[in-house]
Amino acid sequence: MLLGIGIPPYAVRDIVGHSALEVTMHGYAHADMTEKRTAFARPGSLPAQA
Repeated sequence: MLLGIGIPPYAVRDIVGHSALEVTMHGYAHADMTEKRTAFARPGSLPAQA
């Protein structure tokens, strides 16, 4: 939830008490398919073709 509202990952790590950022990101940063579809639908979400 904290990541979802824009709290930086390092701050979430400190709040939940993890020693490694990787633990926080693995445990708390899973996006569901709806979020992934929304991200790809945003203008500019894909890199420009060269």
